[in-house]
Amino acid sequence: MKLKKKSTEDYVLDVMVYLILIILTIICLYPMWYVLVASFTSSTELVKNPGFLLWPTEFVGNAYRLVFQNPLIMNSFANSVKILIVALPINIVITMLCGYFLSCTGMMWKKPISYMIMFTMFFSGGLIPCYLNIRSLGLYNTIWALVLPGALSVYNAIICKTAIEAVPDSLKESAYIDGANDFQIIFKIILPLIKPTLAVLLLYYGVGHWNSWFAASIYIKDNDKLPVQNILRSILLANQDKADSGDTYNAYAETIKYAAIVISTVPVLCIYPFLQKYFAKGTMVGAVKG
Repeated sequence: MKLKKKSTEDYVLDVMVYLILIILTIICLYPMWYVLVASFTSSTELVKNPGFLLWPTEFVGNAYRLVFQNPLIMNSFANSVKILIVALPINIVITMLCGYFLSCTGMMWKKPISYMIMFTMFFSGGLIPCYLNIRSLGLYNTIWALVLPGALSVYNAIICKTAIEAVPDSLKESAYIDGANDFQIIFKIILPLIKPTLAVLLLYYGVGHWNSWFAASIYIKDNDKLPVQNILRSILLANQDKADSGDTYNAYAETIKYAAIVISTVPVLCIYPFLQKYFAKGTMVGAVKG
């Protein structure tokens, strides 16, 4: 079949679409590029070029050295990794169990329990009751204060529920006939079939734990137990005070801020490519039943 030749209007439309896409790409990528470039630029140059910088005119790397010289920075990275190792398996297991319960039909007291689960999406006990609850349970100043209160995200459980509902009922029924119980069905049948969704949920939970700092600032009192975001935040706040003190930090006051941002962002950027192939598929499977 002979293809229709493009008209002048079609070429103009294509050019406009490409220009718009290029502009949007630049708008999205430039802030990240600016932060990276600013982390290798002296504070003097940053003051001269506020908001616009394409390349470090005075290349320096001392900001990263000054950040890592903080005695708590490496320990805080280890604390954040420890939180991820402990929290992510708990998050996924509880989310799968909740999603499986919400997807089951004919379950006893399913409707009232489902309403109670959904209720927590919109209302919480408040900061002071949560703090008192953590204290009374003996979780204060422990890693469990950062893991257990957020062990389940109802939003993620709904995504998991929809993914489980997409699994054919015939698989579950045949497993029941063969003598399998619910736990065997969940971990031997459903889990391998919803791996893309679980990969997306791992990314959601992982980024949430990695970027979290507010809970640690409330429930953790020892500096050697703080995650990396709290330490980097303290560096930024301390850096503001040292900017006018005339010490070594003075020349790198602004640069240290951007170096801290890069340090906290790089781990997530390194993990994302490995989960990217599951991201679109997992989100769609967990969002649309069919």
